[in-house]
Amino acid sequence: MKITKKKRSTDLKRITTYAIVINALQIAAMSSVVVSLLLSGRIDNYYEGTLLAVCTVIVLSGAVFDIIDAIGARRLSEERELVADSLRLTEELNLTLRKQRHDFMNHLQVVFGLIELDQKDEARSYVERIYGDIRKVGHFMKTAHPALNALIAAKSADCEAKHIRFTTDISSDWEGIPVPAWELCRVFGNLLDNAIEALEGTRDPEITFRLSEGVAAYTFSIEDNGPALPDEEAVFKPGYTTKADGHGMGLAIVKDILTGAGGMIEGKNTPGKTVFSGSIPRKNS
Repeated sequence: MKITKKKRSTDLKRITTYAIVINALQIAAMSSVVVSLLLSGRIDNYYEGTLLAVCTVIVLSGAVFDIIDAIGARRLSEERELVADSLRLTEELNLTLRKQRHDFMNHLQVVFGLIELDQKDEARSYVERIYGDIRKVGHFMKTAHPALNALIAAKSADCEAKHIRFTTDISSDWEGIPVPAWELCRVFGNLLDNAIEALEGTRDPEITFRLSEGVAAYTFSIEDNGPALPDEEAVFKPGYTTKADGHGMGLAIVKDILTGAGGMIEGKNTPGKTVFSGSIPRKNS
């Protein structure tokens, strides 16, 4: 039976979760035993106390290191997933562009033929039909990062499928930003997925995605008209989630990436809107 990458990733997340829980219980149990022995007065000489201390350090250190390794493995798995998704989206976008380039000459020949036959109305109608498809792809080719362009296009398609109005306001191509494209995809993939999920059941749902830059920094914002954030600061803490099946690491990862680049992010409730905005300083700022 063929095991998909997605299933392997899910299994790894489950295994690391079990490892974290089991080692946390081990720490709690060992701590309880030590406290119980100390309070009961059963440790009445130096050698027994030393032996207990050594065993405690060994057990607790092993459990802590296991938890750290499990968290690291889980993050590495998530990074690999997002890199793979970024590559897949880029390949899909490149394939679409190649198809459009291949068809371009054929479209021109058809339009030229219709004009030569003095079929101007037919030519106009033909141009209008193909313009929509070309514009849909070209609309997202605004940044200097193909993977990010592909991500925006994919999330726009997700929104269209869910009847969410998706608007972009990209006034900068973000060329020269000191963050790898695949990490930008992690940031905006998490933020846009959260916005899409938050809009379930919302009347007239809409998302506005903005990219811009100033003298000192690159800036962004993602705005939706879904429910307000329950806690504007706690949402970035590891483990915080309002989802029944969530692990609460998405926004924590986003914050780690941005702060690691010297940037910042904040979530704010405004009248009828939820806005996540942030910035990344230029290299020479």
